Amino acid sequence: QVQLVESGGGLVQPGGSLRLSCAASGSIFSMYDMGWYRQAPGKQRELVATIPSAGSTNYQDSVKGRFTISRDNAKNTVYLQMNSLKPEDTAVYYCNARRMIWNYWGQGTQVTVSS
Repeated sequence: QVQLVESGGGLVQPGGSLRLSCAASGSIFSMYDMGWYRQAPGKQRELVATIPSAGSTNYQDSVKGRFTISRDNAKNTVYLQMNSLKPEDTAVYYCNARRMIWNYWGQGTQVTVSS
């Protein structure tokens, strides 16, 4: 069992930055593939970025060059640094942990980009 708690969301102006954090507990964090997803009102949840337990990161095309996913296994935490934010980045952002048949989600954190 893995518990995920996101933080760092909020209201930011276009062009601004936010850093989301996802703290994990309950299992061996380093063995999990981690990801950030988002869901805007009226839309399906979509992949933003992933970082595997070993290997390369992956990003949705619309965030490449603006967002950076990273992890600190010593702190059981995954981060999403978001720069040059746009109104279309407004959504609830969810942390995901996945390994073999196990798949866990956090409760989400709201990100609103508006002037």
